[in-house]
Amino acid sequence: MNTRRQFLITAPLGALAAAVACRNEPQTAGVPVPPPATAGAPPTFGTGPVSGPVVSPTTFAEAERLAQVTMTPAERELAAASWRQSMAPLLERRVGPRKVTLAPEMSPATHWNPVLAGASAGPARDLFVRGRTDAEALPASDADIAFAPVTQLSRWIEQKALTSERLTNIYLRRLEQFDPKLRCVITLTKDFGLARARQADAEIAAGKYRGPLHGIPYGVKDLLDTAGIATTYGAEPFRNRVPSADSAVVHRLNEAGAVLVAKLSLGALALNDIWFGGQTMNPWLLEEGASGSSAGPGAATAAGLVAFSIGSETGGSIVSPAMRCGVTGLRPTFGRVPRTGAMTLCWSLDKLGPMTRGVEDAMLVLQAISGPDTGDVSSVPSHLEFDADAPVSGLRVGYFPAWMNEHPATDVDRAALETVKRLGMIPAEVTLPDWPYTSLMPVLFSEAAASFEDLTLSGDMNQLRAQVPDAWPNMFRLARFLSAVDFVQADRFRRRVASEMARVFSQVDVLLVPSLRDEMLTLSNFTGHPSLTLRAGFVNVSEARSDWAPDPKNPLPTFAPPRRVPHGVTLLGRLFDEGTVARAGLAMERAFGVAGQRPPGF
Repeated sequence: MNTRRQFLITAPLGALAAAVACRNEPQTAGVPVPPPATAGAPPTFGTGPVSGPVVSPTTFAEAERLAQVTMTPAERELAAASWRQSMAPLLERRVGPRKVTLAPEMSPATHWNPVLAGASAGPARDLFVRGRTDAEALPASDADIAFAPVTQLSRWIEQKALTSERLTNIYLRRLEQFDPKLRCVITLTKDFGLARARQADAEIAAGKYRGPLHGIPYGVKDLLDTAGIATTYGAEPFRNRVPSADSAVVHRLNEAGAVLVAKLSLGALALNDIWFGGQTMNPWLLEEGASGSSAGPGAATAAGLVAFSIGSETGGSIVSPAMRCGVTGLRPTFGRVPRTGAMTLCWSLDKLGPMTRGVEDAMLVLQAISGPDTGDVSSVPSHLEFDADAPVSGLRVGYFPAWMNEHPATDVDRAALETVKRLGMIPAEVTLPDWPYTSLMPVLFSEAAASFEDLTLSGDMNQLRAQVPDAWPNMFRLARFLSAVDFVQADRFRRRVASEMARVFSQVDVLLVPSLRDEMLTLSNFTGHPSLTLRAGFVNVSEARSDWAPDPKNPLPTFAPPRRVPHGVTLLGRLFDEGTVARAGLAMERAFGVAGQRPPGF
């Protein structure tokens, strides 16, 4: 009898006797000849050819420290005797002859759906009502024009008070002037941008106005493919990578008539703010990094070098630079904006979204880039309902009382809660279980290490500029030792956390949280909820901030007297309900009255 059950019963004896049995079997070129197959017998576990390096009980004893499990000496003996036949052959795709190549665009068979079974999400219709913009006169100063919001720039262009070509030249000059200070540009698309601007002017003159982004210059994080223009991921191994097609988001912005003027920096492979050209700096405090990984979009938008930009977030890469650089960062619901043609860090976490100088600007951009694309299996149809002038009175704003009195919350965060009350919104205390939310992170590290497996195994990861304990080269190598079982358990925990977030949003319309509160930054990215980070005031800092772990050998600059820098708050909303989040955010932005302040020297 040759069954799985028999194998599992007899495996201990069979595994331990394998070496002796092999001596008595006929050999062919040094390889044991398998016994004749019995007709009708099903396949069994652990009966294939041996594979991989020899392991011993000591190997498992050491590996137990990494996996945080404990086996008995007998269990280690059994594991060592059977590993090369039971488990090692399953790794053939990676260590064997590698007959199967997984192309970068090949996503996993399973994908994350943030909407719980049986639940509906988002509005039932599309509605987009722009704010009533006063007919302001065109400023005489190029800098005043450059810092104007898209809401105003678009009116000037539509009314032919400003041409796209003039506006594009303003931004191109500013990009060339200030990039040496900020290191936020990887590729300046000057000729391409001017050609697009002239095309926009010709279309508008002919009465073919495409909408509020027509003729508006923008930049994208350099992980979005652009046909014929380098897309480098900010990483040395990809410096000469030139895609043949536009990403879905770039294509949609081109269709909206927007004008691409720059591919903007990102921390290498979407981590923090160091890329092969150096570190991208914060326009408000040039002694510190811009934060990341959407460092270039944050810095360039804050400094008035583009009208708007596109960033991406997996675990804070829009929220953090928006906070640091004092801009508005909108992280859409997972699945709203397609990632076709964008660098994959994590299939179930990556999100693309706008970074702007105002809330309504972010919604104008979101409207243009929303909607499914066949190249992204996680993208889904959705509606967007937004009215810039709709009242906010009565909206329920949830908050965590303890968080408002603990680091990283500041007086600006607490004042924002008071602003909520003044606007007629209703603050409501909410709670979440005291769970280890960082236990979700094996999903992120596993997916990211899988996405860049070839770069890691080839050693090319060593070309990256940052080679510190908390940079990708080390993290990707460490991730190879994460347990697959723990990955599945983290994935199950993710669904449990999503249920808790659904419970919270059954009680409130939006959540107000300190932007860099670790628990919410982590869990909301894993559950896929939308977030809006906006400038709410200013704080004083005595030391430069950094995304990187402290390095005693390279202390951060200190300041006496302290420096004044922007500080933002974050609103989170229900799945696919960016309109409500933006409505509350827009009312708060108007009440704060700080969005128009500029970084000194720009």
